[in-house]
Amino acid sequence: MKQSDKFRQANREAVATCVGTLAVIVFWCLAGFGLANSEVMICSTPLWVWGGCVGTWIFACIVVFILIKFVFKDFSLDDEEVAK
Repeated sequence: MKQSDKFRQANREAVATCVGTLAVIVFWCLAGFGLANSEVMICSTPLWVWGGCVGTWIFACIVVFILIKFVFKDFSLDDEEVAK
């Protein structure tokens, strides 16, 4: 892998991580504040608490799994000299 390809991949990973972070923040807002008017209770706890805390944690785990599976690649950042 050439140095320029390594930097392109590292940049792709950084951008995907920022997009994933924004997706988790949006989900947290929707699940927490969006469910605030709901009268549903689970174990004497309002639904917005479950959505904003547990739901956000589960969603973040899913986002991380997607990033690891489809975006991140394992490669060395060290310079590789081709010996022939």
